[in-house]
Amino acid sequence: MVCPAAPNASHSVVLGRPETEGIGAPCVPGLLGLGPPDTDELTETCTSLRPMSEIASNYSSGDDYTLEFLGYRFSFGARDFEERVGAAAVKLGLVPSNDLDPDEVADLVELSADGRIAQSRSALGAYLVRNWERLALVDGESLVYWLRKLVFRGAYLDHRVKEGLLEIVWDEENGEFAYAEPAGGRALLELAPTPSWRALQFRSDSR
Repeated sequence: MVCPAAPNASHSVVLGRPETEGIGAPCVPGLLGLGPPDTDELTETCTSLRPMSEIASNYSSGDDYTLEFLGYRFSFGARDFEERVGAAAVKLGLVPSNDLDPDEVADLVELSADGRIAQSRSALGAYLVRNWERLALVDGESLVYWLRKLVFRGAYLDHRVKEGLLEIVWDEENGEFAYAEPAGGRALLELAPTPSWRALQFRSDSR
């Protein structure tokens, strides 16, 4: 179930693998929810996430958005959430880079938080609405679900750095900063596979 938050309320998302996404789902004002994770999701994620008791506190950068997943409750300020959604869209190949204008960011944030775009503000938003039947599910994977999941994943990794459980290092081979275990090696969760929307990537000349 996916629906917009009530006026003047922060967005709350319960993350699990959805069967469908889009307009017309039953709605409870103020709550954005998805069904419980399926067995594959639990298996995939629990092999990489440490139990809640091993983390001193949940990730928090504000109270504009809340994301709940596998017993974790992460809260985000608007700016932090926007940046993480943009990074997630790049990671999934939905957009070529995070060089997004404010209207493009706003459309991606609305899609991630509400599961839909009520009225597009940008060419990117119009592309998403116009091509939603093709974009919503790719190889059985939900775009909204994965945008939210990567927001969670990035916050989880950053929180582990804050708690001293991971380090940020420069990966010479790939030419990028990476998360590393103190004992050495890349963090498994960072290396977890993700589906790709690159074949349907939005570009300025997309139709």
